[in-house]
Amino acid sequence: MPVTFLGETPSQTAGPYVHIGLIPRQAGFDIFAQDFSNTLVGPETKGERIRIEGCIFDGSGLPTKDVLVEIWQANAAGKYNHPADLQDKPLDPHFRGWGRTGTNFTSGAYAFETVKPGPVAGRKGRKMMAPHVNFWIAARGINIGLSTRMYFADEAEANAADPVLNIIEQPPRRQTLIAPRTERDGEIVYTFDIHLQGDRETVFFDI
Repeated sequence: MPVTFLGETPSQTAGPYVHIGLIPRQAGFDIFAQDFSNTLVGPETKGERIRIEGCIFDGSGLPTKDVLVEIWQANAAGKYNHPADLQDKPLDPHFRGWGRTGTNFTSGAYAFETVKPGPVAGRKGRKMMAPHVNFWIAARGINIGLSTRMYFADEAEANAADPVLNIIEQPPRRQTLIAPRTERDGEIVYTFDIHLQGDRETVFFDI
């Protein structure tokens, strides 16, 4: 029997309908009984409440308005809600540790309501990693989702010892991963702008 070799199926980037399937409420559709959202906390979640907000800019410095943004993080004790995390730290049953949103269709801004994570042990229990939040973004024009991290400016000592930050050879590039802390109307806010290209391009990780 002759063997037929089929050509590779053409790839596409995340199209304009990604919001309908993944964050339908933002697109005006209420189709899921339990919708994932940008709010990771509830009344009983332990830890310091924080707001993470920012914009995602293209190579021309303009805010992008159709980007899917996901985060995952450890809880306030520094433990992920995942069986692969074997640290001897308590889980918080009221904290999922994962959230999803999209950039605003008008302003290009995004935001998450969460708690500040604790430090976590590196691979095989080695060096402690500074408190951080993992980001994953997808949009039209991006063939493979981009992964990065947000660190906290008020954790300077922990950041200086973080094994991941220290593999970034150029110190100015590390600053693209560090979010300043402010306080607004009694709420703690960390601003994390992400630049997809250009002179201020954010550091992205191949994971």
